[in-house]
Amino acid sequence: MEYILSPAAWMGALAIFAMRVSDMSMDTMRMLFVMRGRKSIAWVLGFFQSTIYIVAITSVLSHLNNPLNIIGYAAGFATGNVVGMFIEERLAIGHIHLWIISPRLGVSMAQVLRDKGFGVTEIAARGKDGMVSVLSVSVLRKEVTHVETLVHEKDPEAFMTSEDMRPVRRGFWRA
Repeated sequence: MEYILSPAAWMGALAIFAMRVSDMSMDTMRMLFVMRGRKSIAWVLGFFQSTIYIVAITSVLSHLNNPLNIIGYAAGFATGNVVGMFIEERLAIGHIHLWIISPRLGVSMAQVLRDKGFGVTEIAARGKDGMVSVLSVSVLRKEVTHVETLVHEKDPEAFMTSEDMRPVRRGFWRA
């Protein structure tokens, strides 16, 4: 019990926590880059992530008599996932495909989006209550909030969904 109260025990656990936050943040980012086909960035992140992981797990296994190390390891793992997600949200790397469904204002909403430089494909469709306009818009992830604001200002009743995408070839992309 005296060992747990020592500053060295707490510093060791804190170091393990920091390593796990770092390596799990990198791991979260690495997986997102893998999904987006960014091989070189995924490789670099994977290299450093695995190196930090080995040092952290070795530190825990070398000092199993300190339960603070195990707590630091688990807390760092959980925290690192959230930190990685936060970083990824801030970077907003990649593209999003938006589907916008408007029962009445689709044509004018498409024009507003085009005037702001977005490529829009209009599709006439039949919904539950009759004809609707379906707008297909592919944007950079960092522009999604801007498009959402434009859509909401034009038609507060519009229905919007999004999905991650990887552009394959050609098309119109906002410069």
